[in-house]
Parts: sequence; structure tokens; C-alpha cells
Amino acid sequence: MLVDRIESEWIDAFAQVFSLCKMRRNETIVILAESQSRPLNIHLAELALGQLKLPFYKITVPTPPHPAGPIVRSSGASQALDGQEAAVRALSEADVVIDLTLEGLMHATQTPAILKGGARIQNISNEHPEALARLIPDPALKDAAKEAVGRCRAAKTMTVRSEAGTDLSVAMEGAATVGVRGWTDRPGTLAHWPGGIIVSFPKGGSVNGRLQYQAGDMNLTFKRYFEGDVGLVLQEDYVTAVEGAGVDARLMRDYLAGFGEPAAYATSHVGWGFNPAARYEALTMYDKRDTNCTELRAVAGNFLYSTGANEFAGRFTRGHFDLPMMGCDIALDGELVVKGGALV
Repeated sequence: MLVDRIESEWIDAFAQVFSLCKMRRNETIVILAESQSRPLNIHLAELALGQLKLPFYKITVPTPPHPAGPIVRSSGASQALDGQEAAVRALSEADVVIDLTLEGLMHATQTPAILKGGARIQNISNEHPEALARLIPDPALKDAAKEAVGRCRAAKTMTVRSEAGTDLSVAMEGAATVGVRGWTDRPGTLAHWPGGIIVSFPKGGSVNGRLQYQAGDMNLTFKRYFEGDVGLVLQEDYVTAVEGAGVDARLMRDYLAGFGEPAAYATSHVGWGFNPAARYEALTMYDKRDTNCTELRAVAGNFLYSTGANEFAGRFTRGHFDLPMMGCDIALDGELVVKGGALV
């Protein structure tokens, strides 16, 4: 574990990201936290706003009790605002929301209403600030995200293949695609830091085929690398079989079954990482409490498949798997964007 004390370079990192967000003194800036949020990151956000002489106020809500059933981690679907109508109204009237909730507002049910009010949401992933400071967004990611979004939105089909046996097809027409560059400076948008990820939320019935995971691929919900082979069979968005004899497959089968609902097996989003600063080996370097694994989602060239909430297909669930796969070919309408796990 790293020492939890304030470092000046961490304050500077937060200030740089807030500057990229073009926060201004005449705007209403709100820090959103919950009782279990990482105190160090809350303090760094406050100090960085002070350094920039930006006025702000803070909303802190209780972390909701965890219900019986599967333990939820790294879902992107915070439930901290459930039943907090007054807080949601205040956030909807803000210009900037600095999101420091544990799970983040990416898939929270209240997020559309907050964005509709014109707020821009800057999520700071629940990472140790050392990792955040290593991954201060590079402005060059803006152009990479813009290009990737344009290509995904124009495509009819995404295909993903690997020598290990992956053969997946995704109908892209009507999919909602977002390029996460690490910061947001436009009203009604959300971004998370670290960034460098392209994600598409397909319409219902769009995902079919097979994903074949092997040792070295990543299960970010469990915060571990795969140690054996796991095959996922997908039919019309849904994982219909989790194949494999090892502990990786058993853990996934038990976890998915624990939610007791079909939506837990459904596709949330697909995409790839494009951040050259993100390190593949990062998961070996941090205690589990010090990482939310966002860096691993952004590793350049990985194919990111995720199960769980997909508001664009009308599905919400607490369950969520983020499963980056290395060494794939990813093509849009037959044109490679990733070859053998390397960006084209």
C-alpha cells in the first residue's frame, strides 16, 4: 500500500484535469461524494479547486448498505443517489459535477436527468492518486477519440477475432458510441479520468458469436488476470454459456447466477482502449483497495467487452463485468482498427 498523504504533484494533476474541463469562476461547481469515497481524492479535488481559485460546494450522501447477494465492484452504476431527490435536483442545476462516488455515475439511473440539466460530469475513478497522476489526459487523446467515434458511428458491423478462437459480430447501426478522452468541457456530457477508451452501446439483439479468453486477459470486476481459458457464447446480446473447467469460469458462473436476472448476462458495451500511457501490468502493482482498474480498460489495443447495464437497450442491472482481451483483430465493416492487439 502507498502512503496516503498529500503530494504536491497530485494536487497539480487534479488542477490540470480541471483546467482541461474549462471550469470557470462564474460556474456552479459541485463535488459529489459518498461516505465511503476515498478521502484522499476528495481532499485533492478541494485543494486543486482552491489552487485554481474556483468556488465550489460539496454534496456528500451516505453510501447505501450493500444488499444480500453478489458483491458489486467497479460497475460504473453508482446507487448512491437512489432516494436522494434533493441532491439530484441540485446536481441538475450545476454547471460542473466532480463525481467522486465509489462506482461512478457512468451508468447510474439519475445521470440522464443531471446531464439534461446541462451539467458536465467529470468522474474521477476510485484510484489511488499515484495512478491518476500517471494518467493525466493527453490533449492528443481528443483527436483519437473523435476519429474512433466517427468510424464507429459510420460502421454497420464490428467484428472481433483472435487466434485463440474469438469470433464475435456486433451490429453497429443505431449503437450509441462515446469516446472517453479523460475530461469533458461540453455541457451535457460525461467523461472519466483515466480516459482513452471508445465504447459503443449496441441496440438490443446486436451481439452474437464467441469470446475466448486465455491466460493474461483481464477480469476487472474481480481485479485479476485470467489464469486459464474461459469461453463466452453470446446469442442476441446474452451470454448463454460460460465454458471452462478452471476457477476463472467457476467464479464467473457463480457471480452471474447470483443476480438472478437475465440482464446480468446481457451485453453492456463493446470497444477498445487507445491510451498509450496505460500500463498492461498495472494490476500487479496495486493492492485491490487502491485500484478500480480503469487504467486496464484504456490499455491501447485491448478489446473491451462488458456485461451489465445498457440504458440504450433498456436494461439496468447491478451486475457488471469489464473483460479486456488482448491480441485481437478488431474491424469495422471489414477494415482493421486493431490488428493483433496493436492499434492500426
